[in-house]
This record gives sequence, C-alpha cells and structure tokens, in this order.
Amino acid sequence: MNYNIPENLKGLTEAEVEFSRKKYGYNTLGEVQKETWMNILVGILKEPMLILLICVSFIYVLIGDYGEALFMFVAIVAVTAISFYQDNRSKKALKELEKLNEPLSKVIRNSKIVEIPTFEIVLGDLCITEEGNLINADGRIVHSNDFSVNESSLTGESYSVFKDSESEDNEIFSGTVTVSGLAVYKAERIGRETRVGKIGQSIINIKEEESPLQIQIGKFVKGMAIIGIIIFLAVCTFSFIKTGSFLGSILNGLTLAMSVLPEEIPVAFTTFMALGAWKLMRNGIIIKRSSIVETLGSVTVICTDKTGTITENAMQLKYLYDYRSDAVYEQEEFKSEKLNQLIDYAMWSSEPVPFDPMEITLHKTYEQNRPDDERKSYKLFHEYPLEGKPPMMTHLFENEQKERIVAAKGAPEAIINVSRLSEEEKIKIRGVVKKFGEQGYRVLGVAMSGFEGNNFPEKQQDFSFDFLGLTVFYDPPKKEIKKVLEQIYNAGIKIKVITGDNSDTTQAIALQAGIKNSTAAVNGGEVTLASEEELMKIAEERTIFTRMFPEAKLKIITALKKQGQVVAMLGDGVNDGPALKAAHIGVAMGSKGTEIAKSAAAMVLMNDDLEKLVIGIAAGRRIYANIKKAVQYIISIHIPIILTVSLPLFLGWAFPGIFTPVHVIFLELVMGPTCSIVYENEPMEKNTMNHPPRKLTDTFLNWKELTISIIQGLVITGGVLGIYQYSVYLGNDEFKTRALVFSTLIFANILLSLVNRSFYYSFIESFKNRNSLLAGITVLVLILLFVILYIDPVSRFFNVTSLDINELLMVAGTAAVSVLWFEFYKFAKRISA
Repeated sequence: MNYNIPENLKGLTEAEVEFSRKKYGYNTLGEVQKETWMNILVGILKEPMLILLICVSFIYVLIGDYGEALFMFVAIVAVTAISFYQDNRSKKALKELEKLNEPLSKVIRNSKIVEIPTFEIVLGDLCITEEGNLINADGRIVHSNDFSVNESSLTGESYSVFKDSESEDNEIFSGTVTVSGLAVYKAERIGRETRVGKIGQSIINIKEEESPLQIQIGKFVKGMAIIGIIIFLAVCTFSFIKTGSFLGSILNGLTLAMSVLPEEIPVAFTTFMALGAWKLMRNGIIIKRSSIVETLGSVTVICTDKTGTITENAMQLKYLYDYRSDAVYEQEEFKSEKLNQLIDYAMWSSEPVPFDPMEITLHKTYEQNRPDDERKSYKLFHEYPLEGKPPMMTHLFENEQKERIVAAKGAPEAIINVSRLSEEEKIKIRGVVKKFGEQGYRVLGVAMSGFEGNNFPEKQQDFSFDFLGLTVFYDPPKKEIKKVLEQIYNAGIKIKVITGDNSDTTQAIALQAGIKNSTAAVNGGEVTLASEEELMKIAEERTIFTRMFPEAKLKIITALKKQGQVVAMLGDGVNDGPALKAAHIGVAMGSKGTEIAKSAAAMVLMNDDLEKLVIGIAAGRRIYANIKKAVQYIISIHIPIILTVSLPLFLGWAFPGIFTPVHVIFLELVMGPTCSIVYENEPMEKNTMNHPPRKLTDTFLNWKELTISIIQGLVITGGVLGIYQYSVYLGNDEFKTRALVFSTLIFANILLSLVNRSFYYSFIESFKNRNSLLAGITVLVLILLFVILYIDPVSRFFNVTSLDINELLMVAGTAAVSVLWFEFYKFAKRISA
C-alpha cells in the first residue's frame, strides 16, 4: 500500500536499533523471564506423586531394601521424564501461540516500511499507525494524514481527537486507538515508561480466571486427595496395631495413598487444552488462552457481522444512481459525463488514503473514469468522522485558490435526511434504495454542500446539502458459506446476523447465504429503546439485527448471555470491539480485521474463513469428550487398585501385602500416558457435530456418569479379587497369586482403555477411529508385562512367578468378562436411542 510518507523519514538503521535496545530494552510491561533449570526442578519436586515416591524410596533405604529403593529411584526418573515431556509439549504449544498472538507493528527502518512484533519497537523508532490500529508506544507525530485518535482508555472521553505534527498537542499514547487516517510518530517512551505502562503496571499481575471445568476438576482432585490422606492414616494405624512395625505401616499407607491420588487428571487437563490450542493454531485458528478451547464446544449462539464474514468483503461498484438524471448506470457507462459530479464527490467524501474496501473502490473508479486527477491539488482541512444513527461522514477540501469541496456520504437515510429534498423526492429515493437493498446490494448516499469562512457547524448534519445520488456495491456471499452454515445448524447452534448495514440488503444476503430466518429485522434504534424484558425477547426470537452501532451490539450480546446462551461473536471492525470483548468467545478476522478487533477477541481466524470456526467448535467438543473419557478411565481403574491394596489388609486375607509400591507405581506409569497422551489423541466420534451443545454450567461428570465409572471399577475389582481368592483356593503361594492378580489388572487396564474410547459405540466400531498412540501404548504394556513375568531377574524383583498358557488365558478371560460387559450396556443404549 502507498502511504505517501515523505522521503526524509528514513527511520533507524540496524546499528541504531541494536544500540537503543541495549540501552532502553524491549517494549513490554514485564521483564522477559527465562525459565531456569532450578525453576523446572522445583516445579517437578512439587508434584504429589514424586513426593510420595521419594518418601517410599527413603523408607526402603532405612529398612535396607536397596533393590526396591533403586527401582523407586528409576520410577522417580520415569515420572519426572513423563512430567517433563508433558510439560514441554504444553509449553511448546503455548509458546507457539504466544508468538502468533503477539501483535505486529509497522515501522520505518533503513527507509523501508517493515512489520515487526510490537515488543521489538525501540526508543527512536518511526512507527506507523492507521485506522483501526492500537498505538503501541508513546510518541510525537512527525507526519499525518487525516489522523484522529480515541484516547478514552486514558482520559475516559469517548470522542475522537484530531492531531497532527503542527498541532499544539501532537503527542499520542500507547493503548489508544486510531479512529481515522494515518500517522507516523517517533517512539519516545516504550514498555513500562509509557503512560499506560505506569498506570497499569499491576495488570500484569492479574491472575487469569479459571474456567468452570478447571474449577470442577480442581475440586474433584482435592476431594480425592483428602480421601487419600484419611485412608493413609487409617491404613498406617491399622497396620501398626496389627504388626507393630512403624516403617512397614508407613510403607503400606504410602502404597495406598499412591493408588488413591488421581494426579493424572490435572496433568491431562493441561495437556488436552494446550495441545488442543496448538493443533487449532496449525489449522489457522489462533487461540489466545488455551482454556477457551473447552468453551468452544459449548457455543450455543454465533453472532456474526455480515461484511467480511458471511460475504467476501470485495465491494464491487455495480451501479451508480444519478439523482439529477434519475437514471441507473452500469459499470460500462461510468465514463458518462452525467456521472462526473457523483463520482467526484463519492471519492472526495472518502479518506484521502483509503482503508475501507468501498472507499478503495471509489478511488479506483475516480482514477479510471476521470482523466483530470485533482487529488494533489486539494488538501483536506476539516473533517467530520463517521457518526450518527444511521451514520454519515463529511470532508472539506481546499486548493491554493481557496476553492472548496464539501462532500458527504453515508447511509442513504442519513444523507436523505440532511439534503434539500421534498417529501415526495425522499419517498422516491427511498424506493430506489429499497429496490437495490432487496437484491442484496450495499447502498451509500452521496451529497455536496458549500461553505464560506471557518466558523464550521458543530455537527455535519447542520450543513445544507444537495443530494447527488447513490453508489451501489455488491459484496457477494462467500462461496462455501451455505455448507458452513448448514454444519453450524446441524450442530444445534443458532446464528444471528448483527450488522451496520440496512435491513433489505442484510435480509437478501442472509437468504442467499442460507441463514434460517422467519422474523422481521430489528434495527439498532429499536434495540436501544427496548426495556430489559423486551430486549431479552428480541435477542431470543429475532435473527437479523441491522443498523447496529457498538452499544446496540453490546446490548444484544449481554441479553443473550443473561439467557444462559454461550455466545461467540464474529467481527472485524473497530465498532465490533466491545461486543467481541463481552462475548464468551470473541472471534476476529485475521486478514481483514482491525488491530482493535484482534486485541478484543479471544480467537483469531487467520484467513477470515468461517469454516475455521466450525473446526474450532468441533475441536472443543472433541477435547471435552476426551477429557471426560480420560477422567472416567482414571476413576474406573483406580478403584480396583485401591481395593486390591486395601481389602486384603483390612479383611485379614492370606496375602495382605499383595501389592507393594513397586506394583502400584508400575500401574501408575501405565495409566499416566494412557489418559493424558492416548486419550488426547483420540479422534472425534462420528455424529459429534450433529448433537446440540452441552450447557456450560454442566458438571464435567454428572452422577450418572460417575456411577457408571464406579460400577466399571467395582466389576473389575470383583474379577481381580475373584482371581485372588481362586488362586488361594488352589493353594498357590504369594508369588503366583500376585502374578495372577497383577496380570488380571494389566489386561483389564488395556481392555478398559479400548472400551472407554466411546460410551455409545462398540469398541469394535471405535477401531475405525485410528489412534496409533493407543496401539503403541498397548503393545508396550504387553511387552513389559511379559518381561516382568518371564525374565527371571525382573520376576524376582517384582516378586512374581511366570504363568503358563492356561493361566494367561484364565486371567485374560477374567479381565475380558470384567470389562466387556459394558459393551452390552452400550448396545442397549444404542437400541433405545
């Protein structure tokens, strides 16, 4: 883009940038902290499972069992490695997200305009800001073009302030927003030295709110931890009374504590969210906070802007309506002399350096059809920015001969209202506008005025305008939009269009795009005047909202949220900022979206493709479903471990210490990767996007689901303890009994991980959803089991003996019966559905 920036503005050289950075640092509010090995080590040592392992190792050393102590040390290394792997994957994903979330800034360096990450702005940089951009450093304007800024973030005043290099106040500040035009400013304060940096230093210490799912999982894990402490104390006391051995009793207690503590759950949650956000990033969907991935799956209403989201935002100028000749002209006829004045004033009413697609088109039309280009002869000396309901804007230009041009354009109704027209003429023009609008065209009115002196009216509406005509644009719906909207409807999600355009155009485009609507459109004025009760009803029942301004958009979003809807808002403009911020998930367009929209949003679609939102919603549903599967798997498999460790001790069975910490930690090492790596990789079940969204307030496990998991665990316990008692009945020794019980539990674990891939479809059907990690973990666990059973030194260490083929078939069969009964439950569920 040609910014018409003076050649004398060359910016800093690379050497000057490096010197400035070394002296004054980066443009950031907080210090850039690198994670040290000490921080990583301290973080790992805080893990409850590691603390338990260290305690067990210490006890083994005290009682002289150095082999067990050595195994515990290996287990500590293994747990640390798994934790490090998980943590590293999560942090790597989050760092990639941070890089993409870092806003870019335009600066002039070595006489070239370049884009850099905002934190790389240095003191002395020449920065460029344009309409819709956030200003990212405090500085002084050195060049500007029709520049105005909204400083409400600092002053609380919401109106725009015009500034240039020659004005008395030519400073601009970080955190404010460019409303119109362009400015080049020299960065004089960056980072914490900026005005907003000094005001808001405490912001960087604000802790991000936990999501509902995080809170629920946290409570669940704390509850299990409390139960673990109670059981630990009970076992220690019971064992000490029975045996009199203090260290042995502590060891038994710690064994049980390890079996109770579900430390895999928070690890799984963090991994699922971080990797989910990372995978979406690879699909061109930037998630600013990994926790919103969960919320994506709960979206019940999508509120979307029209231009650039449903439509191409191409803005082709299809027709010109000339009021004086009362005729409509097509593109081939734009060179007609009758259209000269209309084309001229449509261009003059646009920004001198256009940013808006319609204004770019108007400038191109002027270039192509007006051989005498007068743009360099006139200078913009006064402006009324886009405002009003409906909106309009007015530009005043003057040349060296003091000849003036006063040009206005805006919503047809706004231009009609300020023009010298009779009521009959107004009705006639409204009829033309309506006809175009019903065909899906975007229409702007154009008018001219004259004014002597410099005592300009306070409002642009106070000028006396002559109506010139209409510019008629066509912004066609995106090619794949019908298919995308159909997917959204199939997922049980409502769609509402919230736009600044008029109702006729919006309804026509909505019909072409495939939006379901059987109610009349509502305009922003009606929304503003409605009572809270009326607003709730309007928000629920209506689909199309037109002539919407920021406050009206915000009211609709707020009303939908009060109804308990989970709202995603799509937008790309400055006026979408408040609504994007207020929605549960604000979604900004990455290519054509303004910086203020991207800043306010929680999610950015890199190529402005609405289909990416569907992918995001599907990912949210998949991740939520997989978290539930992982948690239910953890609950189900923990129950037999806990009861196999505790019941023989409490009931005085033949071999009360059937499992030692060695066996429990092996099972924990199997469960950890299964729930947090394998289930995270589990594909989405078929028909997931054909079900209505869940309520955000739903608990991640309701009583029915929790009961199912407990029953699964108890049935597996029955199978495992049945093998235990059968082995004792056959007169087997402790080593053989342990081998049978341990093998049964391992086989049950493998089968449970397969069965719990779906709580609706059969596990055979689930094999169609390929998951290579699940196959890999299953094979690895079986190899390790056979190593434990049949490699003599390992068998002795685990205190087990080998099993013959009949015994293996018996434990595998018992595990199958203990787990696969659930397939009949799922079959019954499918039949009754």
